[in-house]
Amino acid sequence: MSFTLRFGPVLDAWRQLLDGIWVTLQLSAAAMLIGLVVAVVCAWAKVFGPRWAGWIVNVYVEVIRNTPFLVQLFFIFFGLPAVGLRLSPDAAALAALVVNVGAYATEIIRAGIQSVQKGQIEAGLALGLRPLQVFRLVILKPALRAVYPALTSQFILLMLSTSVVSAISADDLTSVANNIQSRTFTSFEVYIVVTLIYLGLSFLFAALFRAIDRRVFAYPVAR
Repeated sequence: MSFTLRFGPVLDAWRQLLDGIWVTLQLSAAAMLIGLVVAVVCAWAKVFGPRWAGWIVNVYVEVIRNTPFLVQLFFIFFGLPAVGLRLSPDAAALAALVVNVGAYATEIIRAGIQSVQKGQIEAGLALGLRPLQVFRLVILKPALRAVYPALTSQFILLMLSTSVVSAISADDLTSVANNIQSRTFTSFEVYIVVTLIYLGLSFLFAALFRAIDRRVFAYPVAR
């Protein structure tokens, strides 16, 4: 039995692959930014907020972290229309990604907040700063610095998780690959190319996060 690799049909669809890469990058970047905001707010509520807010955040985090992402995606895309909220595939994909990464990042950032020494917080209050100012100016940056490696690893996992949104026909890279495969019957070749693309995207995000770390979180060099 002979087998011949046929990359020609896959490479001929390079425009569709680029469109899929672009959608994956958009979904990933938007979910990372919005999810980070959600996580910071939830972590603040869990550590400094009223008890009822912490309870709500705990329920949210436990529900999301203990259910499959695919089920969360299906709930948003197929379940919410039953109560009158219908989202497009791309919008549902973004919502599911934000909800998912927000829960995981909440616990990461919460750990970072609790690693900040109480003396720093007390010093900020002694200087007359309001609690929110203390959180923003004294706590947040050291907390993010402490958990930055774990947070960026979670964000890269988020980017890879975008492949699941093809299950609701969102136009991401995996969805495009599935369409090319069904049209050209080059399954082996298509998924080799897609694997390499995802690997390249992982390296790209890792390099971007390292650059942000050097720019934002690096300690100043003594002169």
